[in-house]
Amino acid sequence: MKEAQAEGDAPHHLAVWARDEAFPLAGEGYGWVDQKGGRHACATFGDLSQTIREDKASAVSLVWIPDSRFCRVPEDIAALAEPISEIRRRWAADDLADAQYRLRNFGIGVAVLLGYMAFQAWGLFGQRQEASGLDLGLDERLEFIARTLIASTSVGLAMLAFLIFAFIPWYQARKKMAEIRHHGGSITPNVPLIRFETWLDFQKAPVTRVLLGMITLVFLAQVISDRSIFTFQTSIERAGLMKEAYRGGEYWRLFTAPMLHGGLIHFVMNAVGLLYLGKRLEVFASWPHVPMVFLFSAMVGGEASARFLDAPSVGASGGLMGWLGFLLVFETLHSALVPRSAKRRLLGGVLMTALIGVVGYRFIDNAAHFGGLLAGMAYAGIVFPKSSSVLRPKMNVTDRIVGVGSLAVIAASAIFAAIRIVG
Repeated sequence: MKEAQAEGDAPHHLAVWARDEAFPLAGEGYGWVDQKGGRHACATFGDLSQTIREDKASAVSLVWIPDSRFCRVPEDIAALAEPISEIRRRWAADDLADAQYRLRNFGIGVAVLLGYMAFQAWGLFGQRQEASGLDLGLDERLEFIARTLIASTSVGLAMLAFLIFAFIPWYQARKKMAEIRHHGGSITPNVPLIRFETWLDFQKAPVTRVLLGMITLVFLAQVISDRSIFTFQTSIERAGLMKEAYRGGEYWRLFTAPMLHGGLIHFVMNAVGLLYLGKRLEVFASWPHVPMVFLFSAMVGGEASARFLDAPSVGASGGLMGWLGFLLVFETLHSALVPRSAKRRLLGGVLMTALIGVVGYRFIDNAAHFGGLLAGMAYAGIVFPKSSSVLRPKMNVTDRIVGVGSLAVIAASAIFAAIRIVG
């Protein structure tokens, strides 16, 4: 059973991110802290308020005022409610305008592609009908066109891109604007969530970055091997989870495949997820569990893929879904560690992944995703029993030893994958 670890001399009735000392000491007078930790003094409260009102790039992370010993999130200061409300309304409006622009342009692009593919299918049906000598009706022609569109890889990828880069951002921006309008244009900030996310942004996660460096190394090897950044084939054949080769005895592919990716978009999406989920896990559950959960979940996800799918499989998604499943269970069993709204965001990530998996079922390894998710959930449930403590679990010697071993296995897998790819 994991024990809670002491965290300074702070009162233990509050989680670490909720304490005053979670943020740096305040400076003299008024000022603010940017996302990189840079400190900027302001002559008056009016100057600070105006800085927030004009913060188009969301540069202000923390502020300080004379009666505060420590820096605070701006939303925690009642006197800043008006400029915060104003800038957040502006952000929401800008996000919605940008999302509507992308939705419209993506929609036009998808419509043009569908029209072109349908036109081609219409002509192909006519040729086949003429060659066969059969006089088929309009229903048969439309059915043939529909089957052609559904089976098209180009159409499937276009629909998947539309969902990820256009529809989901538009839906989220529209939902945010609807909430603002529901409250009569005012903003009611979720201070605990904002405080939690801001504190998390300032935390260090070196092991997570090491893992990012490993998959980046292999991605570069794929670029060199395939001489492309958008699609890979040769590198996947050499080190991906080729099911026939794996079943034939090349079991090492179970370790190398999670280091590879299918292209630039696949890599970027996984890199973004890796940074957020990995940091969250490293900060709350301690660093050894970052490689341990990743390796275990990637192996289970890869085995699930090998059992249920014949198509080649690559990507860190199995390990990342393991992290997501781990965090869902871990933060439920240790509910005092994070705000409830932060856990809802993780659940939203699962639902979004499921939606993407349904739309892109022909291109996304849902077996690996589901297997990794269950593996991470099981790991958290077994290793971290339920606790009401606000203190993060304590790291022991066994954790460190197994963590180093897991990290070494991942590093060896990345190096071996890179050698296989460029060799």
